[in-house]
Amino acid sequence: MSIDKINSVNNNNDYVKVNKKENTNNGNPIDKVDISSAALDKIELDRITEIVKSAPDVRADKVAEMKKKLEDPNYVNDRVSATADKIMDFFNI
Repeated sequence: MSIDKINSVNNNNDYVKVNKKENTNNGNPIDKVDISSAALDKIELDRITEIVKSAPDVRADKVAEMKKKLEDPNYVNDRVSATADKIMDFFNI
């Protein structure tokens, strides 16, 4: 038995130089990504959720405004009276 050539079968050699393939896209990108509308909606929902989670739980300006109003006895009496009047009107009393 004799070995004539290494890695050669039927005169095909894997080490043959291969010519480089020419660029056929003519400068236009060939990669493309499509994002579904459902995915875009999910991204927007996640963004809004993060904004809401990062917002403070208490609006200090509104709390201070209500404290000031509740310290005035006329405000409390007027609100209680107005609420009682609405209840009376609702039940036609």
